[in-house]
Amino acid sequence: MAAALPAAHGGDLTRPGQHTWVHAIVRWVFIATSLAFLAALLLAPLATVFAMAFQRGLYAYLESFADPDTAAAIRLTLTTAAVAVPINTAFGLAAAWAIAKFEFRGKSILITLIDLPLAISPVISGMVFVLLFGLHGWFGAYDLSIVFALPGIMLATMFVTFPYVARELIPLMQQLGNDEEEAAITLGADGWMTFFRVTLPKVRWGLVYGVVLCNARAMGEFGAVSVVSGHIRGLTNTMPLHIEILYNEYNFVGAFAVASLLTLLAGLTLVIKTAIERTGYRRRR
Repeated sequence: MAAALPAAHGGDLTRPGQHTWVHAIVRWVFIATSLAFLAALLLAPLATVFAMAFQRGLYAYLESFADPDTAAAIRLTLTTAAVAVPINTAFGLAAAWAIAKFEFRGKSILITLIDLPLAISPVISGMVFVLLFGLHGWFGAYDLSIVFALPGIMLATMFVTFPYVARELIPLMQQLGNDEEEAAITLGADGWMTFFRVTLPKVRWGLVYGVVLCNARAMGEFGAVSVVSGHIRGLTNTMPLHIEILYNEYNFVGAFAVASLLTLLAGLTLVIKTAIERTGYRRRR
């Protein structure tokens, strides 16, 4: 005797392929919305930067970089990044290794301090440096030329950028564990050999990624540097500060020319970041 089949509810009856085209429509709606959002907030402003930079032609664009103050701002930005990034890389490596591999008193405090620049406004951090090293600050009696000079700019840049390398390496080192390091020490390797032969090769792509992010933030930092620099043209103006001055003077071609250079550097950073991610993914497979 044949078993009776349960009656299908009317609401459960669907035509073949109905869910397929509904899902396809939803998917393309989300994709189109995301692309429109990115075009409105990213691509349109970037296109405007280059359109304004070249509105008077290539000669006027290139001549903007011949200005001594612009050249000084570019040199200062590159110099600051060249000093801040290696120092923060060394700090990030040391802090990440200590936090991920060892237990010690004050570990949670160290982690909190690493995250501090991400939680504090850059303007406030710049004001702190002015209070510490300014003429009427705690160290003002020592007549140190820090604020409104190159050392203050480097200190402010290092402060706002030092979390990036450490924050990239800490979870990566914690995920790797300590088994390989303990095996190397058991076989007779000392601490430095274990670090350079075992730990560092495992985290090198995360390290490079953190360095790329740190460099991008160092070159584009505005708030903290604006407070400690004094806006002295040709001396303490970085590229972001120089862009603001040129724009306020209605020198739109010069301002957008320097902005386009920063944009190109940011684009180069994204290309390097993407290449690092793909290389690291292929090596992990």
